[in-house]
Amino acid sequence: MSTHTIATPRRRTVRGRGPGGIVAVVFLVLALAWTVVPLVWMLLGSFKGPGDVTASTPQWLFTPTWRNYENLFSGANNLATYLNHSVIAAVGAAVIATVLGTLGGYGLARTAFKGKKGLSFWFISTRMAPIAAVVLPLFLVFRFAGLIDTLPGLILAYLTFNLPFAIWIMSAFFEAIPPSLEESAEVAGCTRWQTFWYVALPLTKAGIVTTAVLCLVFAWNDYAFATVISGPNSQTLPIAATQLVTQTGVDWGQLTAIGTIVVLPMILVGLAVRRWLVTGLTLGAVTGE
Repeated sequence: MSTHTIATPRRRTVRGRGPGGIVAVVFLVLALAWTVVPLVWMLLGSFKGPGDVTASTPQWLFTPTWRNYENLFSGANNLATYLNHSVIAAVGAAVIATVLGTLGGYGLARTAFKGKKGLSFWFISTRMAPIAAVVLPLFLVFRFAGLIDTLPGLILAYLTFNLPFAIWIMSAFFEAIPPSLEESAEVAGCTRWQTFWYVALPLTKAGIVTTAVLCLVFAWNDYAFATVISGPNSQTLPIAATQLVTQTGVDWGQLTAIGTIVVLPMILVGLAVRRWLVTGLTLGAVTGE
């Protein structure tokens, strides 16, 4: 009678993960802690009193207070004005950049001409330029045009960086759409605008959301442009945060509170559109584009 050897499956560690999987898990845990712990500490600090927030040893058990937030929205430096400026400037710049970037990206993707690749690289290269190299020329132009200390001027300053990025990323999304879909719509009697609106645009929903969110985050968190272009009538939240650092000291309670106000909306926006955001950020990861 012949005997057969039954092969036993190789034992794996950490729920089927090998050594490489363990390293990946450890790396992800460390990256998550590196990102989340400072945010949690800032959130906790915004609810601490003066004695707890400046204590030499970390205070994990404390009596929460809303005093830091109340002080931000009362007195001479009312944060509501800065918040209003940030919302108008950031949302306005993001909407304009997304709309114009979508139109420009479609035209760039569907038009064949000499030097197309060079033009695409030029669009994204303007985004690579350091802000310090752009601020002074913009300040001189804006001062001549009377746009200093105005919200339209601040929006226009944000567009100098957001619009080239929006055109570049949207052109990549439109290029991923097979031209045959649009050709079929035109054969069925659609005009070029109808083809764009009813065929191409719905298929790039992830790209539109990604572009809008990234442009919004850049404008919302900007400090360099707001420092040079804005003034008493257009200062934003990052400028308000710097006013809490004075020669007499730093109001850490209010500083963590305003930091929470700045960070929390962008986190909520990212969570709300995470499905489209992940799709947009991974564009070309599989095809190698």
